[in-house]
Amino acid sequence: MLRQRIVTAVILLAILAATMAAPTPWPFMALLAVATACAGWEWARLTLPAQGGAGAVAVGALLGVAALCVTFWWTAGGDHDFAAEASHALLFNWVVPVSALLWIVGGTIAVVRGRSDAPPASLSLTLFAILALMAAWAVLALLFMSRGAVFLLSLLALVWAADIAAYFGGRALGRHKLAPRVSPGKTIEGAVCGVAAAVLWIGVSSAWDGTFGHALVQRWTLWGALPVAVLLAVLSIVGDLFESLLKRRAGRKDSSNLLPGHGGVYDRIDAILPVAPVALLLSGVLF
Repeated sequence: MLRQRIVTAVILLAILAATMAAPTPWPFMALLAVATACAGWEWARLTLPAQGGAGAVAVGALLGVAALCVTFWWTAGGDHDFAAEASHALLFNWVVPVSALLWIVGGTIAVVRGRSDAPPASLSLTLFAILALMAAWAVLALLFMSRGAVFLLSLLALVWAADIAAYFGGRALGRHKLAPRVSPGKTIEGAVCGVAAAVLWIGVSSAWDGTFGHALVQRWTLWGALPVAVLLAVLSIVGDLFESLLKRRAGRKDSSNLLPGHGGVYDRIDAILPVAPVALLLSGVLF
């Protein structure tokens, strides 16, 4: 299993690097659209009756097509300027802020309550999947197209650092359960290690121009940026636990088997979904 996870991770990183290094944004944007569609299908399978079926496929297809259409509008120019401006306004004036608010309030409350015994089928959670995934897609797409691969990777690195530190910190130091009704393996000690790693990453990366950490410090100063890092790290944990809650309700270990050794695409991006919209709003990129 470990070897399979490593091989899959290496292949995914190679694909990610190749698309980011391409001379046009389309390869990365296409990859992002496919990932969004797959995650939408997986999420809907957890929250629609009878394991999703055609409804889950429709959710995934809707997200993928929407992402590709908006990408075309943003890159085509000319006759498509109105569509580009309208989609930009809709996404960043409404979808992203509403998603951020729902994650901070609704996602946190759901995780704290830990109702893993609730029925899995939920139309509201399926609609939230469309909103949350479209918001995350919009943020990642905008950051890549406007700020470049380094900026985007430095934001993703915050999530990855928090996740890795939480895993190893929990294994080494974990004693007290963080959310036993949702994810019995996660501990308070691991969460603290994850938050500390995120704070350290923002502090270190802020020294490099063109990174997310540098943008935060430019806007909030170093001592203002570090609490933002804490908030984002906590939200990454909320995203992880939120998916665990959906999987427990649906009686599933993974969201799918699309990625050998890793489960599904949603399993890989669950922590990014709540972080992306909040990070964008606090970074000052839109202002």
